[in-house]
Amino acid sequence: MSLNRHLAVFAAFNGAMAVAVGAFAAHGAGPQIKSLLTTGASYQLAHALLALICAVAPIGRLGAVAGWLGSFGGLIFCLALAFLGLLSLPALGAVAPIGGVLMIAGWLVLAFAAFRSQSVTA
Repeated sequence: MSLNRHLAVFAAFNGAMAVAVGAFAAHGAGPQIKSLLTTGASYQLAHALLALICAVAPIGRLGAVAGWLGSFGGLIFCLALAFLGLLSLPALGAVAPIGGVLMIAGWLVLAFAAFRSQSVTA
């Protein structure tokens, strides 16, 4: 099994950040932004896991592309929602869909990579 170390490290930092944002949402955020932070953290954590799976899965270059797309999308989405809520920057509401599109693209690329995979299972 091969490991994409850069993707795995990025996924791990994304996961750590998602947990930190989620913890802040649960214990330190005001009620107005709690929902934004919780949503951002859950999407970021899910896509950190996607990236980690893609970092270790034997599905080649397309798998790595899927992991990078998903994890960058999760990061952009989470940061946009966090800045929207914490800094009251409404312009960042327009940035969140970019993260969403990247996350969707990551899943679609992963599906394509899995479909093309030549691995044979028993």
